[in-house]
Amino acid sequence: MRSEFYVRFKGPEETPFKGGTWKVHVELPDQYPYKSPSIGFVNRIFHPNIDELSGSVCLDVINQTWSPMFDMINIFEVFLPQLLRYPNPTDPLNGEAAALLMREPKQYENKVKEYVEKYATKDAVEDGDDDSNEEDEMSSVGSYDDDEDDEQPAGTMEV
Repeated sequence: MRSEFYVRFKGPEETPFKGGTWKVHVELPDQYPYKSPSIGFVNRIFHPNIDELSGSVCLDVINQTWSPMFDMINIFEVFLPQLLRYPNPTDPLNGEAAALLMREPKQYENKVKEYVEKYATKDAVEDGDDDSNEEDEMSSVGSYDDDEDDEQPAGTMEV
């Protein structure tokens, strides 16, 4: 039985993605944990290894070198933050982002921040929830958010 859920993912500190919140679609195949999950960003992100329109992620650990020892915590607390911190412009899904990062790193950083402000605010993530149906609820794994006055919809996993 295939399982699908969403995770709210926050951009890592000390990166131009800081302050951004993305809704990430996770699909677990029947063979999980022996087969890797499918991960995709729902709201737009500007990054060489993430397709801007589909949200697909090009990450070797998820795509080729997956191990049953990995779990969702590895993906959201290690693999994705590392990907945002250390993009690989030589293996791009977004050629524009890769070229900009290699030729004009400062402009790349500014464009990332512009996308964060435009597409990765908390409001943008919640607006994106309007068209989701009941099967597309946020993960019920729990919340890593200690901020009590930051109201979360029930069943949201935030990392």
